[in-house]
Amino acid sequence: MKPELVYLTWVTLLTALLWLPYILDRLIVRGVPDTVGYPANPKPQSPWAQRLKAAHGNAVENLVVFAALVLVANALGISNGPIATAALVYFWARVVHVIAYTLAWPWVRTLAFAVGFAAQMAVAGQILAH
Repeated sequence: MKPELVYLTWVTLLTALLWLPYILDRLIVRGVPDTVGYPANPKPQSPWAQRLKAAHGNAVENLVVFAALVLVANALGISNGPIATAALVYFWARVVHVIAYTLAWPWVRTLAFAVGFAAQMAVAGQILAH
């Protein structure tokens, strides 16, 4: 399998699993009835869980862009070192982003986001240069 497709798979799995910790927190904080129900005044989740949920939303939004670019490159038969490197960088930038967001490391979070965006643009540049 092409490296960029491997990293797309890993990014997708990471994004798919991010909900688990904040739902476990919700179960602990609110209990089962309020977690599966619709309480009028739900107890707030732990701050780290609120941040992880926001990081998850950001990961989903950015997965759409990254996946589209990788799949377009794949459909066009473009697979090269710069795309593989960009995919690897994007994956690790997203790992750092979710950790930094959850642990409230603002500068690290922002830098990780910017690196991930640059990786997306690197893939786009390879497509447009083709």
